[in-house]
Amino acid sequence: MSAASPRGEEFRQDLRAPGARNAQARRLLSAEELAPLTALSTPRSLLAVGQTFGLIAAAVALAVLTWPSAWMLLSVLVIGVAQHAVFILVHEAAHYRLFAARWANDGLGRFMGMAAGLSMCTYRVTHRLHHNHLYTEEDPDTAIHGGYPRGRAYLLRKLGEDLLGLNAWKTYAYFFGTPAINDDTHREIRPLDDTSPQLRAAARQDRWLVVAFHAVAPLLAFVFGGWQGLLMFAVLWWLPLLTVLQPILRLRAICEHGGVTDLSSPLTAARCNRTWGTPANWLGRAVLFPHHVNHHLEHHLYPAVPHYHLPRLHQLLREKGALDAAEVRDLADTWNLIFAPRRPRDARHA
Repeated sequence: MSAASPRGEEFRQDLRAPGARNAQARRLLSAEELAPLTALSTPRSLLAVGQTFGLIAAAVALAVLTWPSAWMLLSVLVIGVAQHAVFILVHEAAHYRLFAARWANDGLGRFMGMAAGLSMCTYRVTHRLHHNHLYTEEDPDTAIHGGYPRGRAYLLRKLGEDLLGLNAWKTYAYFFGTPAINDDTHREIRPLDDTSPQLRAAARQDRWLVVAFHAVAPLLAFVFGGWQGLLMFAVLWWLPLLTVLQPILRLRAICEHGGVTDLSSPLTAARCNRTWGTPANWLGRAVLFPHHVNHHLEHHLYPAVPHYHLPRLHQLLREKGALDAAEVRDLADTWNLIFAPRRPRDARHA
């Protein structure tokens, strides 16, 4: 962090353990190789946004045209999957990787966040800790993905609770700046206590806008559609947010970081899940890994690279041998790791 950077605003490179393999991996790419990978493309970002909201619009249209029918269940499922893709786009905006113009990046990022029930400005502060302190006591995400494998029954129970909406309040508490307490460290992390006054004020304003959106939107649905309009809004937007989306968020986070044993570097503490080569990988791309979010260790190594350049970054790192012993797996292999029998407690803390 430079002296001019306001405290808590930066996404630092993870430079733990000087000489570790993640630092070596960064040195493999020259400035000339890295420059085009960090270049932002407005058309490609707009395409990603258009694809995601186009899928949502198609699913809503199907439900409205066939209302009421069993097709509604398909619409709810598709909308929940697409809402997860919206979360990924908000993640891009939180990293300032959606548009070069800050007003456009934050404006669209905050709007998408509002619709999805999360505060982008608050998430930006929280997510900064995840990048800067991966798998340490300061990482707010360890409570979600840490300690795996925890046994098949444990994970299936958690995913079942998610699907029933029982854990949705924890998700939105996280995105409002109150991450869950880590069971292992019992540490309560409050990211907004450690950031600049500007970001704290933006987060506070953003949270109120999220609340306002979800108060006004159903009211408008009722005004224009009566009770049926309100019911449609609840079924086609709130229901997938509270149910379908929840297990996807958990499972993707665990696939990204769960079941790892070497925490010294993002090369081994984060994972790239292949989305090519097998039907299971392709299915993972459709449901769990939209917008190339499967390239998670690459994202931790180079958070300045936008999502559409991550496949090329992966290829470059692979050609240079940086990924030879890294966490790069088919989804079936990741699945076997995270659903494996529970490790002894001392092994999980090794």
